[in-house]
Amino acid sequence: MDEKTAKMAEQLRKNPAALKALMQSRDGQALMQMLTQGDQGAGLQRAVQSAAKGDTTAMVQMISRIMQSPEGAGVVERINKAVQK
Repeated sequence: MDEKTAKMAEQLRKNPAALKALMQSRDGQALMQMLTQGDQGAGLQRAVQSAAKGDTTAMVQMISRIMQSPEGAGVVERINKAVQK
């Protein structure tokens, strides 16, 4: 996970209200759709469980795949900017 993404994740972890607002936003919903596309969220669930145990490899891979598309990169960039405010 790059430093910028790790910082964003830490900020969201410390601020549940901001996380809730993000997940209810258009970009948050788009990100969730991208993360659950294809397997109805099974991969995301496994990645979250692994991350909770300290292994963020699967989560990093999922975000990296999303970042490869212009749409995905745009969503993640807008989320980063929103979290920094």
